[in-house]
Amino acid sequence: MLTTLDNLPWSIVILACLTLGLAPFFPEPHVWEKLKMLASGTLARPIDMVDLLMHAAPFLVALAKIAAMALKTPG
Repeated sequence: MLTTLDNLPWSIVILACLTLGLAPFFPEPHVWEKLKMLASGTLARPIDMVDLLMHAAPFLVALAKIAAMALKTPG
């Protein structure tokens, strides 16, 4: 798993965050709408949960890649 994260280029991760993670862009990013629903307790339908997971996945990959870089020992 860590080698997969290491082999995944940052350009792909950033592109995924900016496209899939934030789409649709107007009136507000979909992931932001779903996070607001989660915070208010209205994220109840399964389709909304899957939608949140799909739009948050690129950001989770980016966080995992950062964590893997931080935990990697030099040498």
